[in-house]
Amino acid sequence: MGEIASPGQLRMSFVRWALVTVPLVVFLGFLAGRVSSPDNRWYAALRKPAAMPPPWAFPVAWTVLYILLGVAIAMVLHARGARWRGIAIALFAVSLALNLAWSPLFFAAHQVLAAFALILGMFAFAVATAFAFGRVRSAAAWLMVPYLVWLSFAAILNWQTHRLNPDAEELVPRHGATQITL
Repeated sequence: MGEIASPGQLRMSFVRWALVTVPLVVFLGFLAGRVSSPDNRWYAALRKPAAMPPPWAFPVAWTVLYILLGVAIAMVLHARGARWRGIAIALFAVSLALNLAWSPLFFAAHQVLAAFALILGMFAFAVATAFAFGRVRSAAAWLMVPYLVWLSFAAILNWQTHRLNPDAEELVPRHGATQITL
């Protein structure tokens, strides 16, 4: 009777965290994509790298990655009293904020090179987050590995897109822009 919480109670505490974090991370990722309202004319006009996956692969990959990230942060949040917990949570928050900023920067602002710089920052913070997660829960760090792999691939695609489209910002006029030709 000296236990503070039974194993079942501890599992339920983790499940409660996951029931909040997983949908929240997935929703925020979806929202960032929708709010950036990609200009399909602009994106269609871009020359794409040969390694570009088919369009359906992106929402599938990001949904899986956001689920893994949601579970990872739930594990860290559940680890009360862990020494690195606060640092890990803060790094995750910054990493997620950078992630959510990428779609508007790339799709809405048409800033391909700036989006590449941002993805490098995302990768650096994701690596730091994974290391901090590893100090709290090793499984949470391992759940970050697919995200790190995907970010590496996305950075390569982003860089190649920039190289193929050095004039990407001017490919298609923005909504509300006026073009007068004489």
